[in-house]
Amino acid sequence: MASTFGAAQVLVASNRGPVSYEVREDGSLHARRGGGGLVSGLSAIGPDAGALWVCSALGDGDREAVRRGVGEDGVRMLDVPADVHADAYNGIANSVLWFVHHMLYQTPLEPVFDAEFRRQWASYEAYNRAFAEALAEEAAEGAVAIVQDYHLTLVPGMLRELRPDLRIGHFSHTPWAPVDYFRMLPDDIAERVLRGMLGADRLGFLTRRWADAFTACCDALVGGTGGTEIGVHGLGADADFLRKRSHEADVDERMAALREEIGEGRRTIVRVDRTELSKNIVRGLLAYRQLLADRPEWRERVVHVAFAYPSRQDLAVYRDYTAEVQRVAEEINAEFATPGWTPVVLHVKDDFARSLAAYRLADVALVNPIRDGMNLVAKEVPVVSDGGCVLVLSREAGAYEELGDDAVVVNPYDIAGTARALHEALSVPPGERAERSKRLAAAGTALPPARWFLDQLEALRG
Repeated sequence: MASTFGAAQVLVASNRGPVSYEVREDGSLHARRGGGGLVSGLSAIGPDAGALWVCSALGDGDREAVRRGVGEDGVRMLDVPADVHADAYNGIANSVLWFVHHMLYQTPLEPVFDAEFRRQWASYEAYNRAFAEALAEEAAEGAVAIVQDYHLTLVPGMLRELRPDLRIGHFSHTPWAPVDYFRMLPDDIAERVLRGMLGADRLGFLTRRWADAFTACCDALVGGTGGTEIGVHGLGADADFLRKRSHEADVDERMAALREEIGEGRRTIVRVDRTELSKNIVRGLLAYRQLLADRPEWRERVVHVAFAYPSRQDLAVYRDYTAEVQRVAEEINAEFATPGWTPVVLHVKDDFARSLAAYRLADVALVNPIRDGMNLVAKEVPVVSDGGCVLVLSREAGAYEELGDDAVVVNPYDIAGTARALHEALSVPPGERAERSKRLAAAGTALPPARWFLDQLEALRG
């Protein structure tokens, strides 16, 4: 056990922190605060709770801030060497664990667990150890530490060895792979991940399905979950923030610009995603093309507003996928456009105000992931949509467990089925659309971010 204790009573550990830094041309550092569920959750416990957020320095600005000793109260940023972080984050977390949990591998060719994989795995272990040591150093005796996500699966076990007095939690924001798919990992690595997680007193998942998949992996590979408690916390949308933010002036400006692009009196099918492989944007576009081919009556009467914001562009497979999204959108416009109508309005530059504007204009929201831990967009659009929207939802999204009854549900691989679902959604009368939207919004905001975090904290403190 550590001989001296830190002062933090509540600790959160995640790869990305609540603040990032950039070096300005004059050499000064500019801090940018982030949002999200964890930020809301930590602020909900109040300034006197002795909370500390441990995160990684992600870019040159962050590293420079650490070197200069610049920081925010309640945040400790770790300057893990850039090459170690790249191997851990891109090499293992995003190219192996993410792919396993989202079942994204083209298995005839990948994965290949060779010497390079082992080298990167050593970096993943070093990266997790840096977090475990920082948490051990900062935590007060008997403190609570909640570790976030697939980047840090080994931290609970490592921290347990260093500080057995702590109450340790871990929350998974992704799906969890079924046993047969998880077993693609080398046996020792699969066991290392599971035992690392089981170092926690309590593990949280977004849905019962993902929790059960984890338990099944433990039963099959390490003889059960031992004394670790398993809980489910379905993160909801932050209704108050969304409603307020979506009526600010910059959103109104973006709405006017979008209305011009869409054209007067047309229906909208809206999607807002990162160009993440699991989000299934290409099949969504193909389904829309099928709709226009099969149902000529919708031509010139509907526009697909598709926002596909770049993600992980340092990985070639993501760059290729982004290019394919743009290619298919251009093909649809080339095939169907008329002088006054552009069938697909595609934007690839991230713009939160424009996303909210699209939410407000949505008649139909298309959320068709191959696999998704939750998918907050499915919960956010019904909250913000001015006239109410119909949700076309993949049964493979975690949100399906809560929203499926009031959505038009699709098999994400079935293009013809999704085209029929889009037609059905566009055909719902306005009154029913508004009623559905109300029920979706109520279900989707049942556990807002602050409550989601506090529930885990209370459960962990027991």
